[in-house]
Amino acid sequence: MLRLVLAVSLTALGAACGDPSSAVASSESPPLTEAVPATPPASNAAPVVAAEAARAPADTIEAARRQTLETFDRILSGAAADSVAARPYGEIVQWVGEQLLGRPYVAGMLDKPEAETLVVDLTGFDCVLYIENVLALSRAIALGETSYEAYAEGVRQLRYRDGALAYCSRLHYFSDWIADNERRGAVRNVTAEVGGEPFDRRLTFMTEHREAYPQMASDATYACIVDMETALAGVQLFYIPQARIAAAYGALQPGDIIATATSIGGLDVTHTGFVHKTAAHTGFMHASLSANAVKISDDLASYVQGIRSQIGIVVARPVDPRGAAGSEG
Repeated sequence: MLRLVLAVSLTALGAACGDPSSAVASSESPPLTEAVPATPPASNAAPVVAAEAARAPADTIEAARRQTLETFDRILSGAAADSVAARPYGEIVQWVGEQLLGRPYVAGMLDKPEAETLVVDLTGFDCVLYIENVLALSRAIALGETSYEAYAEGVRQLRYRDGALAYCSRLHYFSDWIADNERRGAVRNVTAEVGGEPFDRRLTFMTEHREAYPQMASDATYACIVDMETALAGVQLFYIPQARIAAAYGALQPGDIIATATSIGGLDVTHTGFVHKTAAHTGFMHASLSANAVKISDDLASYVQGIRSQIGIVVARPVDPRGAAGSEG
């Protein structure tokens, strides 16, 4: 996804995970997040934790692997003990998201490898990796798939166009992430039906700022991103404006994916998370940059309205992989 970096001038771009404090949001500058190192496309890499991808010391790599496996086992064991698989799918997604509360926000995890690598890591997240890991775990629980390999494959399928492991196949824009996963039956874009209106936006940020992407020093890589943006020009986008978010609460369900639409030119969204729904609130569960952790913000509308560049929301609903036997959360 698109990670935005501003220093004195724009220097790099990457995943849509900006979550600035109100002080940052009150300025005219977009959210400040991490840079994107150059990583030439590659394929057929085995799943690794981010520490391994970054060639960290052996003890750091082993600790990250162990924590990831322990977290995976704890979540699946807890789900079995609580019969979570019997719940509506959206409630499964919300339950899984809750199991990762407090985990640290970690920037740039996909861009640490020297080549495009399937990073599968439960030690920390940016906002989009949080979405992908929660959905992959939720799918495994709903289907009764208990292997780590099935979970890792779920992450790959969500992250890459048709699951093809390459930089140009990574779903950099979140609108593209939604559209590709909707085409493959993993999510459904429900923005229009829950009160959205057309969002007139061309997604051009990456090619307009080619110098910010070391990967696009390659003419072939640049050309494939141009082709991707050209294809996205035909995708109809919708969003729910800030002022109407609270009015849509009745149509939102636990586990719905929320992306915050932005006023920043050439971009679609700047942050992602899940609807967290209880009798007391319709909140926003997300990997927060300002809190440096996965957290729940008590009121979704207030969260969005608190950041100037966030002009509304996009809503995608995870599709129950159990089909007719389950229910769409």
